[in-house]
Amino acid sequence: QVQLQESGGGSVQSGGSLKLSCAASGDTRCMAWFRQAPGNEREGVAGIRSDGSTNYADSVRGRFTISRDNAKNTLYLQMDGLKPEDTAMYYCAATPMYLLSHGMFIDQNYNYWGQGTQVTVSS
Repeated sequence: QVQLQESGGGSVQSGGSLKLSCAASGDTRCMAWFRQAPGNEREGVAGIRSDGSTNYADSVRGRFTISRDNAKNTLYLQMDGLKPEDTAMYYCAATPMYLLSHGMFIDQNYNYWGQGTQVTVSS
């Protein structure tokens, strides 16, 4: 059982930046950030494999950067150029599976989830 704990959420103005962190209690092969806004379905934002390869949703590509420190079992999401439509609860997810690109943003593929951290972007 792997436990995940997110941190780093908050409120910023449009165009601002935030960095999310997710501390994992064990090793995982794939980790990802998902988000869910009120009234919307949960969506994948960015994912990263243990080899460092990444996937991004089109809506955040070029603005968000996912990274991981395998020695610390910690996942990060650097969010720049934030927009009001980025407002959501952000969740960290992890799985022992190696996911290909088409499976990276399918939430049923993930075994472990954090509690979430709120990101609010005002215009």
